[in-house]
Amino acid sequence: MDLPAGKSLILFDGYCHMCSRLVRFILKYDRKAIFLFASLESPVAHFWKERCLIPETVDSVVLIEKETCLIKSEAILSIARGLGGVFRLLAVFRILPGRWRDGIYDLIARNRFRWFGRRESCLIPPKEERERFI
Repeated sequence: MDLPAGKSLILFDGYCHMCSRLVRFILKYDRKAIFLFASLESPVAHFWKERCLIPETVDSVVLIEKETCLIKSEAILSIARGLGGVFRLLAVFRILPGRWRDGIYDLIARNRFRWFGRRESCLIPPKEERERFI
């Protein structure tokens, strides 16, 4: 399963309120519509996680970009770069060692259900944005 040219795929936890808010945020600011989405619980996500050898313990956000699979803080910073504009300023966090960035990411990911809650069902995209979901 190849991605359309010029597109990147974001795998997200469809039951996580924080992840769902992130998806809605990206949909709002992705003016070039480069990002596609799939729930981590979907067959598409299982395919990519297997293809990229991503461990099952990775359960929040994964970015598939030009056959490269990015996880944790690297995925988030690459998404910000893809959104462009003011979001590119987040690149300043690349000066921090990856272990520190990922440590912060892991802290948030580990507590996301406690802090933001868990959805009863997977995110259902609005009708006008369904073509962006695989």
